[in-house]
Amino acid sequence: MQVEPRIVALSGPVGSGKTTLARSLATKFNAVHIRTQDLMADAAVGLGVVLEPERRAMQKFGEQLDRDTDERWVADQIAKFVAGEGARGALLIVDAVRTLRQVDALREVFPAAVTHIHVHAPEAVLTQRYQNRHDSGFAELSSYQDVAEDPTEANVVTLTGDADITIDTHRCSELDVLARATAALSLYPSHADRLVDVFIGGQYGSEGKGNIAYHLANEYDLLMRVGGPNAGHKVPTTPPYTHRLLPSGTLGNPRAKLVIGPGATLDLKVLTQEIADCSVEAARLSIDPQAMIIEPADLEKEAELVETIASTGKGGGAAAARRIMGRHGGADPNVRLAKDVTELSAYVRSTADILEAAFRDGKKVMLEGTQGTLLSLFHGFYPWVTSRDTTTAACLSEAGIGPHRLRKVVMVVRTYPIRVGDPPASAATSGVMGAEIDWRDIAERSGLNEEELRDTERGSVSGSKRRVAEFDWNLLRRASELNGATDIALTFADYLSAENLHARRFDQLTDETIRFVEEVSRVGGAPVSLIATGFDNRALIDRREW
Repeated sequence: MQVEPRIVALSGPVGSGKTTLARSLATKFNAVHIRTQDLMADAAVGLGVVLEPERRAMQKFGEQLDRDTDERWVADQIAKFVAGEGARGALLIVDAVRTLRQVDALREVFPAAVTHIHVHAPEAVLTQRYQNRHDSGFAELSSYQDVAEDPTEANVVTLTGDADITIDTHRCSELDVLARATAALSLYPSHADRLVDVFIGGQYGSEGKGNIAYHLANEYDLLMRVGGPNAGHKVPTTPPYTHRLLPSGTLGNPRAKLVIGPGATLDLKVLTQEIADCSVEAARLSIDPQAMIIEPADLEKEAELVETIASTGKGGGAAAARRIMGRHGGADPNVRLAKDVTELSAYVRSTADILEAAFRDGKKVMLEGTQGTLLSLFHGFYPWVTSRDTTTAACLSEAGIGPHRLRKVVMVVRTYPIRVGDPPASAATSGVMGAEIDWRDIAERSGLNEEELRDTERGSVSGSKRRVAEFDWNLLRRASELNGATDIALTFADYLSAENLHARRFDQLTDETIRFVEEVSRVGGAPVSLIATGFDNRALIDRREW
């Protein structure tokens, strides 16, 4: 069954902003912009009439077409266009109609498909705008008053009474007018559509978020990551790959669009290398123009923090501080955003527009957080924290997504939390943690090889050895509350028992592991719907009901 196009018929005096609005709608919604002056030119060719490119000649020829066709020529030409161009189901912007009969004829040909928008402004404003016109495409008359002498033009104002929507363009920017028209046409995505799932770390980072995100990436149309290059997310490709700025599903779902939001901090060397490694084309990746660039001086400034608080020292905090302090007395010339970097120009575009289009089309979005809740600048154990908040709310803010879009919050926790630092490193060096144990203890409990554990447990970015502790039930509850967890993903189930490495179903886990999972769900207040038993393409038990 063919779907009729949706037609927006614009009317209004010369200079009221019809063409500007038509172009804006066409650009924003990939609509078809049909100019009636082009239809007139086609009609003139068909009639063998020489149409002079001049305002008065266009007015007179339009009146002739109205007389000869009972004012149906616009509707007839649009109908011909729709039939010939396969434009059914498209959004057509007709720029513009000049009589009520022209509007009625469109409604007769396309019943229930026409929306009439009338734009207007005070005569003094129209006069000034007309004096400033330079892009009409034909010779203009000497003044707006000369234009308004035309009988049809003089009567355009009467179309206000018929219009479905009227917009006074005076004291409005082009974006204001576009926003008002978009809302009136109900083209904005519904606030009721919850399309975003956030994947967040519930401990001190290194929970295995990349592994989870990689496995589920195929379920999403758009993959988005926040944060900076100080967090490495390793994915089970062959060989394994560590993402530091691109989303972890980049290789797992090649069809998904990739987005880096305005709150990100970017190391250009890391980013360009990752783009090359993953063969990411410019049309696939969008970087918000507001993303902050890390400079070499930022890396130097953070060098001391590597020793004092076990920071990764990748410059994100120093860059964020420069961004804040650069506001004083105008923009700091040393502050570079993505929009200022020539080599990123092919990727830079408004991620707000991309997200709006995705929501309008019902696309699902995976928003991937970095680091862990207990490294949050505000909610972690200061000063052994990162330079940003790491909770769900902060991820949404950095991405530019409102909380009304949120569908699920998947909080990733591991069976034994870790922090960087080589025992017997003290809490004074890399931060407090729960009841610390040794990797020997985990090897003895699980049956895994101790040396393999020690080799595996190194920072994805820093390469630093890791400290390990018993599972912290109190902090599980706190993290779940902070993040609004709707689901919990439990990783490193093999650390409870090596037998879990072979489990592909929940009932194949050891009894002790099943009891542990049940208690995690009980204390965390959310179902444990994903369980990672290892690091390969089959090592994820999926118990979701969504």
